Amino acid sequence: MKALLVLGAAAFAAGAFAQVTPVGTWRSIDDKTGEAKAEIRITESGGVLTGRIEKSLKKDTKPDAVCDECRDERKGKPIAGLEIIRGAKKAEGQDVWEHGKILDPENGKEYTLRLAPVDGGQKLQVRGYLGPFYRTQTWVRVQ
Repeated sequence: MKALLVLGAAAFAAGAFAQVTPVGTWRSIDDKTGEAKAEIRITESGGVLTGRIEKSLKKDTKPDAVCDECRDERKGKPIAGLEIIRGAKKAEGQDVWEHGKILDPENGKEYTLRLAPVDGGQKLQVRGYLGPFYRTQTWVRVQ
């Protein structure tokens, strides 16, 4: 019985630890309006994060919407499945992922990215930098 409790506690701790990462599905919340904009799935491969829009949550988005404002190979690509996060890596000794890029498909601009899980990994602080200026959104983990 004691062994089962220890195993259960270890499994719970491992699950809790695994959640302090940007990997997973997130609901992006507009920092200006407070409305949900999209669900984004962040994955990790070889220590590098990538994020794609799973679906738009904006009421006025057409099902066949494409990224008209994108300036690279993503121009004209469907919003659903669009890669918006590229190249973020974990900062040594911190629960922060940096030095990647994030795309705002509404204006086609790419920003330097910083991701920081907060509230035990239930929220994600997403900060995009353009020079000394930045904008921060808090995304909510989708269960």
